[in-house]
Amino acid sequence: MTPTATRRAALLGALAVGATVLTPTAVAGPQPPAIAFGPCPASVPAPPPPDRVECGTLRVPLDHRHPGGRHIDIAVSRVPASGTPAERRGVLLVNPGGPGGSGLPYAVTKRAKLPASVRRSYDVIGFDPRGTGRSAPADCGPMGGLFDSPGADPVPRGRTAERAHLDALHRMAADCAAGTGEALPHLSTAETVRDMDAIRTALGEPRIAFLGVSYGSYLGAAYAARYPRRVGAMVLDSVVGPWDWYDFDLRQSRALLDQRAVLFGWIAEHHERFGLGGTAAAVRAAYQRVRDGLADRPVDGFGAAGFDRAVYRALGRTERWTPLAEALRAYLRDGTVAGLRPAAPFDGPDSRTYEAANRAVKCADGPGPDPDRLLPDIRRLRRADPQPVLTGIEASVCAFWPHRPARRTPLGGPDVPPLLLIASEHDPVTPIAGARELRRTLPGSRLVTLYDDYSHGVFASRGNVCVDAAAAAYLVGGSVPAADVRCQGPGLPEPGAPAS
Repeated sequence: MTPTATRRAALLGALAVGATVLTPTAVAGPQPPAIAFGPCPASVPAPPPPDRVECGTLRVPLDHRHPGGRHIDIAVSRVPASGTPAERRGVLLVNPGGPGGSGLPYAVTKRAKLPASVRRSYDVIGFDPRGTGRSAPADCGPMGGLFDSPGADPVPRGRTAERAHLDALHRMAADCAAGTGEALPHLSTAETVRDMDAIRTALGEPRIAFLGVSYGSYLGAAYAARYPRRVGAMVLDSVVGPWDWYDFDLRQSRALLDQRAVLFGWIAEHHERFGLGGTAAAVRAAYQRVRDGLADRPVDGFGAAGFDRAVYRALGRTERWTPLAEALRAYLRDGTVAGLRPAAPFDGPDSRTYEAANRAVKCADGPGPDPDRLLPDIRRLRRADPQPVLTGIEASVCAFWPHRPARRTPLGGPDVPPLLLIASEHDPVTPIAGARELRRTLPGSRLVTLYDDYSHGVFASRGNVCVDAAAAAYLVGGSVPAADVRCQGPGLPEPGAPAS
């Protein structure tokens, strides 16, 4: 037997000796109308034949505590299992993260990357969580100037800029209250969890399996906390830790600084390819020249805020490092920013909905920070690094939110069956400490770690055979591995081909 085959056999053996096998049980309760599936909107791609995708809506209460009040429609998509009836294990709900991400196309796009055994076993169900996509989308209007072009520098320096920063957060909170109205406190993870259970009931399933990435892991852990006996196999990938959203955002901002330092060193190692300097310090200086130049003289409305958003996005996946380095070089060479601009405009309708839903969910999920924390925390980050990336600290606006929940969303619990958590060792978007902390709330659960990896999103995303085999065996077989699983990652990437 080859070493690869030996490792695979050992892994499958470990997976076979797992915890309690998940089997369906009946769940009593009122049955909502079945979802009438039909054609999908153009935003949902069609899978290759013979697979098909179908879409429908489910009406749910805006406030599940008052089922007789206002209702909203939740958009749902389904790609049926491709296997035989004997292979079918039920439905697998999927969520791509955010909060704010549309999940309707995800049933198709994520399913295409899943192992064949999973595709054969499950109907894959996507849905737009409330506040996103086609499910009562949130509207925060101008969001305190967030979509201004160019926007204000997101890293305030000096008292005047700091006061302007706080004023923008005040205005963002007021814009969200005005635009979203009575729905604002109900665009929460807790309400979305109840929507998920309504989807389960409408589909006639006693339990649901679930695959959630990033914020999707938080959503899954919240569902498991509320409905532990209705949980089938559940994979939580790139795990958000069980902290207040603002504290999570600060942890992420510190991890991004560590990741950016790695990026600078990587670019320096490939100086002949990128020409930005042969040391990390030289690359950092080149990076700072780009940011300073855009802050002082935006190019066609693209300034410091747009630059920081581009960096934030690139730091999360190593395949984006080459395009970022090339874009830095292009600006320094000829002043162009085409490589830094997003494919879709930041002020477009999809982006506006995402940004609004992101803040609405975070601020509905628990108490926001005290306003007096905000500036000291920014100053602390600036002392750690004079040019921090603050793009992801979205929950700072919760300090001024009109609705302040008394407690944060419960995650996990002692009655939850063992689940499977997956993490990349150096993921800067959802640092691995979050997976380790959440697992403490999930007795018997297992953690699959992709070591020597620097990207966000692992299962059916990084192409790692070890990770994908572990998750597929759990989803299809129903048992977690006998122990945590260690998988070897790819390390830092080789530079991609030069842009044409």
